[in-house]
This record gives sequence, structure tokens and C-alpha cells, in this order.
Amino acid sequence: MDLLKAEYLDKLGPLLSAEAAAEAPGAGVDAADLEQAVWVRLLESGRRAPDPAEPAEPARWLRRAVRAEARLARRRARREVPYDHRRTAGDGHRRPSADGGPPAGTAAGAAPEDAVMHGEENRALRSAVARLPGRCPELMKALLSPRDLTYREIAGELGISQGSLGPVRSRCLGCLRRMLAAEVAAPGLRGKER
Repeated sequence: MDLLKAEYLDKLGPLLSAEAAAEAPGAGVDAADLEQAVWVRLLESGRRAPDPAEPAEPARWLRRAVRAEARLARRRARREVPYDHRRTAGDGHRRPSADGGPPAGTAAGAAPEDAVMHGEENRALRSAVARLPGRCPELMKALLSPRDLTYREIAGELGISQGSLGPVRSRCLGCLRRMLAAEVAAPGLRGKER
């Protein structure tokens, strides 16, 4: 009995949706993502049930697969920690939040050195953007504009096609990345110098 036949897909689809919807909140993932992972698992395994006379076997396999994918998602969620270098540093000092404001739970004027550092970072970034070649400065300013422009509006302002914005943006960001990496000081020597 092949689980990939259309009759089984039609029978198992609602069961899979229900099982995924039940397990998804506990796993911290979207039910559709869990459902998709189980379908991929089924396709990769080329699963064949051992006994065609036992109709419970495909449903049992499906329930086990949903639970296994939910466990994997929970483990993955525990390992994946978003990195925000501005919030903490190796020296234990708190950094400003991602929106540029003070860290959560601190007063606005609690850390003036954080505000100075944030201002220095912004100045360095603006300076590097201004030194980019060609249309890159205008494109980067439009992309970072507080007006939150769409690609169509940016293309109209800059007079270039909407389809070329992505590749141009990619080249500009690569150039900006290289410029900023070159400005970072090389780490000092550690240990004994020879």
C-alpha cells in the first residue's frame, strides 16, 4: 500500500491538518509549516505500510511523524537565539535597543555613553553610504527613508526599472559591507610578540 496514492492523500489530509493544528502551538511554529514538514518527510521516506489490510497504520505513522516534527521544531527553537549585538556586550554593559532607544527597563538618560556610541555608529554608516559609487547613495537613502517607500515608488523616484532594484541593492549593500569592513581596526596581537 503506497501512502502517496491520491486516495490516501485525500483521507490523510484532514487528519494531518488537525494533528498539525494541535501540535503547532506547543512547538512554537505555524501549523502549515508543520504540515509541510510531514509531507516532505513522507515524500523523502517513500513510505510503504507493511500491511495493506490494516487501515490504522497510515494514520498512526502520520501522528508519529507530526509529533516528531513538532519535537524537532521545539529543539530548533531552543537552539536559535536571535542575536542583537546592541543589547549586551562581552563587558556586560547594556546597549540600546534595535530601534535606537534606551535598553528596555532603563531610564532614557541612564547611559549617555550608549547614546554617544549609537550616534557614532549612525554617523559612520551615513558617511559610508555617502561615499558609495553611482546611484547607490540615492538608492540606500530611499530604502532607509522613514516614508517606507515601495519598490515601485523608489524606481519612479530614481528613474530606473523596478526589476533592477534588487540586483542594484545587492551590489550596493556588498560595496557598503566591504567599505565598513575595511574601516574596522584589525585585532591586536595576543600573547607574546615575536
